[in-house]
Order: sequence, then C-alpha cells, then structure tokens
Amino acid sequence: MRFLTLFHSLRRSLMTVLALVLVTLFTLGLPAQAGLLTSTIAASPIAAVNPAQLPEATGQGSFVAKAVNQVGPAVVRIDTERTVTRRSSPDPLMEDPFFRRFFGEEGFPQSPREEHLRGQGSGFIIDRGGVILTNSHVVNGADKVTVTLKDGRTFEGKVRGADEVTDLAVVKIDGSDLPVASLGNSDQIQVGDWAIAVGNPLGLDNTVTLGIVSTLKRSSAQVGIPDKRLDFIQTDAAINPGNSGGPLVNDQGQVIGINTAIRAGAMGIGFAIPINKAKTIKDQLANGERIVHPYLGVQMTILTPELAKQNNSDPNSAFMVPEVNGVIVVRVLPDTPAAKAGLRRGDVITQVDAQPITTAEQLQTIVENSRLGQTLQVKVQRGDITKQLPIKTAELQDAA
Repeated sequence: MRFLTLFHSLRRSLMTVLALVLVTLFTLGLPAQAGLLTSTIAASPIAAVNPAQLPEATGQGSFVAKAVNQVGPAVVRIDTERTVTRRSSPDPLMEDPFFRRFFGEEGFPQSPREEHLRGQGSGFIIDRGGVILTNSHVVNGADKVTVTLKDGRTFEGKVRGADEVTDLAVVKIDGSDLPVASLGNSDQIQVGDWAIAVGNPLGLDNTVTLGIVSTLKRSSAQVGIPDKRLDFIQTDAAINPGNSGGPLVNDQGQVIGINTAIRAGAMGIGFAIPINKAKTIKDQLANGERIVHPYLGVQMTILTPELAKQNNSDPNSAFMVPEVNGVIVVRVLPDTPAAKAGLRRGDVITQVDAQPITTAEQLQTIVENSRLGQTLQVKVQRGDITKQLPIKTAELQDAA
C-alpha cells in the first residue's frame, strides 16, 4: 500500500517537472517561431495583393460590362410584319396535274389567300431624333415595323431607305433625346481585337456574346453571297438569327460593324459589315435616296499561271487560256456594258486603268468606286492577243 502511494506521488512529481520543461522550451522557442511565421506571411502572394486593386473591390467590372453599358441602351429590337397573297384552290384534287389537264384551270377556280409573315432583327440608334441603322434584309418588304427600346418603350418605325447590295437600311422613329451608339473606325481594327455582339438573337432580348476579330476584308463571294458588294469583318462572337442589324462593338463600346451574316454549316463564324461602309451611305439612306452601284456585267474568277497550265494540259478542257495572272471571264451577261464592249468568255482581265488586277475582289472594288457612266480602260488577254477595251459602267439596278 505504501508502495502504491509512493508510486503515485513520484508520478505526479515527474509530470509536474515535464510540464515545466515543455513550458520553458515553448517559451524559449516562441520568438524564433513567431519570426518564421511572420516572415512566411509577409512572403505570401496573398498578403502582397492590395484588396483595393481587385475588380470586385473597385466595382468597375470587366471591360465587356463597360462596353455593353455604353452601347446597350441604343440597341433596339425590330419586329416586322408583311402580308403576302397566295392563290389557293378550294379542292385538293386541283393539285393533281391529271385533274388540272382534264378539267382545265377554269374547272377549279382559285381564290386569293392572305398570309401574315413576321420577322425579327436588331438595330441601333445613331441619332437622338430616332435614326436607326440595321440590315436591309431585316426590313425588306415589311408593311409594318415596330421598334422596341431596351427600356421597354415601343415605336412605329418607318423605313427611310434600304440598299440590298450593301444590305444596309435606315429606319426612323419619332423620338427625342434617345440614347445613341458611338460609331468607331473600322479601318483601325486588327485581327485579334475584342469583338462584342449585341442584339436580340432567337427572340432573346439584350443578348451579349464575346469573341475576337477573326479576319478582315472577307469578301462577300467568299462568304457565299456573291450578289453583295462587301468586305466583311469576320468574328467568332456568336451571331444567330435575330442578331442581324445589331452592332459589333470594340472594347471601348464603339460600333465597328453591323452583324449581318451567318455562313450555313459553319460553327462559331459570323460576319459584320464594317461601320465605315455604313457611314458613307447612311445619310443618303436617311434622306430616302437610292444608292447607285456601277457594274460591268461579268461573272469571273481568279486565274494564275499554275491554274492555267492545269486547264491547258487537260485534254477535255473547253478552251485554252493564257498562262498569266488576272481574272478570267466565266460569263458575260447579255445587254450589259461588258457585252456591248465586246468582252468574251475566256478573256483574262489583267489591268483596269493601268492598275494590275489579280483578284475578282480587286476588279469589283474598282468598279464599285467608279462613277456611274465612267469609261474604264480594261486590258484583256485573249489567247495570244492583247486587247484594250473601253467599258462604260452602268447602274446595277438596270441589269434586272
């Protein structure tokens, strides 16, 4: 019993001594450990960040938000309605060619039937009085145009002017002190610049998508719409039906293009008309003036010596072509300036007014920038013969 009492007494004494030793060691080591801990915190990158520099702390948000806040109030939704009249037969048998031949057209009189077609697109205000830029195809043939602002106000719109060749149109609403989009300079943008598309795709109002400028001066022929005369801005910012006519904006919130085209079958590729192109004709459209486009009346494609050699070495080739750089005439439209001047299929255009021609886009640009009725000196290679043909431009609408 005494042994147990002595054992417990000794055990308590040893625990007390051990505790004192640990306290002493901890106390002696604390300054060094504290210094190490302080040094570690000071070297930490988290401790080095100034909270005032964080976007969340400043409340400024991203550059996209700033750009959208600047242009967004000026972006509008455009709803259109048009009525078309179709001839319909009251009897489905009339659709069978046999019955039509047997009874004749008079046996099944047709009655007119009206259909109301609706469309939707986007646009943006460029004047406080209510001048709106959009695409021609958004408002083409519309009997009624309704414009809805971001704040919910609606206006009846009137199409002041439209040009199908450039796919641009101006709509006017009666308003005052309206929000206006700032127009940038599309000649200053570069591949890789930020591109922000704002509009109302698929009926989803006030939608914003972000991307970059993928390439510049993408010709309308390359895009797949050869009836237009445009060099597009290509972007990977998502552009969907309903975006047409809306602005493509840079990182400063300035409009650099007008969203207009989606290439069928493509993923993540959209196209916009450079805003500088719209600047050149917007006032004419707003005044109701017709935009004049000179033309020659040819269908053409690029020709290089390599392509010419491939053609000439083919025993089934329809004709031999000169092995030169230029554009080869594929077809000459009848009753056009080119036809009247004697241009022929197979001719290779190498110069216009002493300016070398190597692409169809070059020739189209020269013609587009010429005056109506101007005589262009066109140098062509026809086989081994070189000819100089004076071709007087005419108005494109006259070709219809």
